[in-house]
Formats: sequence, C-alpha cells, structure tokens
Amino acid sequence: MKLHIRHNDRLFFAHLDNPISLALGFGPDAENPNAFHINPAHFEPIRVGDFVGAVAEGGSANCEVVTYCAHGNGTHTECVGHLSSERIHVSEVFQTPNLLAQLISVPLLTDADGRSCITAHSFVEIEFERVPAIIIRTLPNTTDKKSRVWSGNEPPYFTIEAMQLLVDAGFEHILTDLPSVDPEEDAGALAAHRIWWQYPQNTRRHATITELIFVPNTAAPGLYYLQLILPKIHSDAVPSQPLIYPLHLDV
Repeated sequence: MKLHIRHNDRLFFAHLDNPISLALGFGPDAENPNAFHINPAHFEPIRVGDFVGAVAEGGSANCEVVTYCAHGNGTHTECVGHLSSERIHVSEVFQTPNLLAQLISVPLLTDADGRSCITAHSFVEIEFERVPAIIIRTLPNTTDKKSRVWSGNEPPYFTIEAMQLLVDAGFEHILTDLPSVDPEEDAGALAAHRIWWQYPQNTRRHATITELIFVPNTAAPGLYYLQLILPKIHSDAVPSQPLIYPLHLDV
C-alpha cells in the first residue's frame, strides 16, 4: 500500500507494507532491556480454582498474568502524568498516532562531571524539520543497546538546554533510545522532563516522550511517517510500538 503525504509544498510517498519497528519488548525471548533497577517483567499462568492457564501444566488454554513497569521494561511512551499529582493517562492525551517525524543521529558528549549526555551542541549541524515528532538515535549505535542493562551504569541523558532547544523547534513528541531523558540519579529533579512538558507553568499536556527504542543503522536520517501504537491502559506510561516508514519525494 502506498501513502501520499504533502509536507512543505512537497509531495512524498511511503510504502506501508514494510514498516521499521523501533520497539524493544519484554518477556521470554524478547530483548528485555533494563533500567532504574526495575525488576524484569514477570509472567505466570493464572490459577482460578482447578483451572491453570498453562497448557504445559494440563490447562485447556494459556492465560498469563503479567507484572511489569513500563518505565524500565522495554519501549514505552509516557505523558505529563509521569510528573503530575493529577492522574493523567497517556492514552487519554495522545490522540494522534499517525505523525510525520524526523529521524536524526547525534553524538554523545560529556558534561562537567564526565557523564555522557546530549547537549545543545549535539544539534549544531542539524536542520530541524517542522514536523510533530523527533526520533533521536545516539551514536555510537550498537545492537547491544537492545538488551542492555542500563541500571547502575550512568546512562546518558539530555541537558535542559538540549531539551529546551527541541521544544523551541516545535516538536511535540520525542523518541529516544536512552532509558530516560534525565540522569539515572538526579535527586528526583526530572529537569529535562519538566522542560519538555513545560510543567507546571505552561503544561504541554498533549506532548509525549518515548524511551528505550532502538533505531537500526539501516534507517537513514530524514523524514518518516510514524505510527505510534499504544494500548488503552490508563497509566502515565504504557508499552508502545513505534513503526516508521521512510518518506520519498514523489517526482
């Protein structure tokens, strides 16, 4: 299937039969990245009376109970409910799953303490597109990111200057291969999250952050059609499945 999209007076097309998935999953045989010392997702068959939800144990069907935390168990999308005392659900505020997105690759720099980070200088040679979503692939981009244990290893983060630059560029949805836009240890400041959502003074309630993606090296920087698929779970963050499709000029 071929989709035609007009952007900045240019006509593009995308082939919808060959998506590139940016999602990392959790569970048996999945990638299972880990962050913030969060326990791995736990799977067990439901047990009700004489019924067991496992065919291997003699049950008539498989029926699992899953215990997970979206913030550390794979690719997830979160909303400002991550910070707010008000219960805000990401599936409630995110109503536009089909978006134009710009994919960029940026080098990791170091802060004054020697920690890896994304700074405003990471973007100096990048011309931003006026599209809703930005997908950020950090360099170097190695496949061990897929199942990396980030916990306790000072994962890279975004400085507040970098995050403000992206807000000023007009992006409303950010997707990153890092486990968080903030440092693992920041005494609960969550400064980059607060800048992104402009919380609490001028809250961008509709904006989202998607973390722990993986962008294959075969995906070239440029414009993409993005489908950000979320389950209807009433929580500040949910597992998500970002699919991207390269956009080509229609000439």
